[in-house]
This record gives sequence, C-alpha cells and structure tokens, in this order.
Amino acid sequence: MGLFTEIVALPLAPVRSVMWVMAKTVEAAEREYYDPTPCENELAALEGALLNGEIDEAEYDRREDELLDRLEEIRAYWNGSADTPGPTR
Repeated sequence: MGLFTEIVALPLAPVRSVMWVMAKTVEAAEREYYDPTPCENELAALEGALLNGEIDEAEYDRREDELLDRLEEIRAYWNGSADTPGPTR
C-alpha cells in the first residue's frame, strides 16, 4: 500500500485490529471445540467403566454412540465435508 492509502485508512486501524482479534478468537474456539482428544479420552474412560462394572452394556452402547457421532462430526469438520465451514488456518 502506498503512503496515501495508509494515511486514509488510518482511522480504520482500530476496527481492523478488533476484527483480527475476533478472527483469532473464533479460530481458537473452533480448534478447542473440534479437538478429538477429549472425545477419544472419554471413549477410553467409558470402556474402562464398562470393564469395571460401573455401567451396564446398554448405557455403554448409548454413550458410545453419542461419542462416535461427535467424533464423526469432528472428523467431517477437519476434512471439510461438514455443513459447517472448515478451519481457517
């Protein structure tokens, strides 16, 4: 950009800064929301609870289906095939 453009756009600098911060915040929130690690850990804990007799087979199946659906949603997001827009890196 030229000097003239920089001078003219100077009043918009705070707006651009706020927009940049908002975009970075959204990216961080998406990374956290679509992180598969908590789901995978919960699946492992769920299997442990079943093996220890803390939950029955029906409860295990119900919760496992929910977690697998969530993992499918997460993988679809990262592969860009979900209805939601893919990550913006």
